[in-house]
Amino acid sequence: MKKIILPILLFFFSLNILAQQQREKIKALKISFITEKLDLTEQEAQQFWPVYNNYDKITSKIKYQDIRSVRKEIRNNIDTMTDEKARNLITKLNEAEKTLHKHRMELSSKLLKIISPKKIILLKVAEEDFKRKILDHYKKKEHKKKK
Repeated sequence: MKKIILPILLFFFSLNILAQQQREKIKALKISFITEKLDLTEQEAQQFWPVYNNYDKITSKIKYQDIRSVRKEIRNNIDTMTDEKARNLITKLNEAEKTLHKHRMELSSKLLKIISPKKIILLKVAEEDFKRKILDHYKKKEHKKKK
């Protein structure tokens, strides 16, 4: 029995490490992409990145823990879900989205003290462009797998 458990644990540990490496690679690509699009001065970059990284850390936690757990619960229980449970899940989603919006507004306020309003708009555009590029990349990857 112990001989079976060890390889299984190693397999899951390896998957976790690979997923972490993938997340770190995507984060590095995002930083590079945003840096290029915003054309930050050295002084702006020194002030911008700590603020943005903190925002990204907070919002990622909300997206990947709070919202993901609600969506998982919906997927797993949609057929047997009561209206009361659905109402509670909607409330949880709405609260998470409000919190995300609040943090986005705070980010904009903080960034106005660091970079120009135009660069804040460019940041929003760059974030959307990056998401689109990543999604396109994975769609192409999946399409190649199917062929």
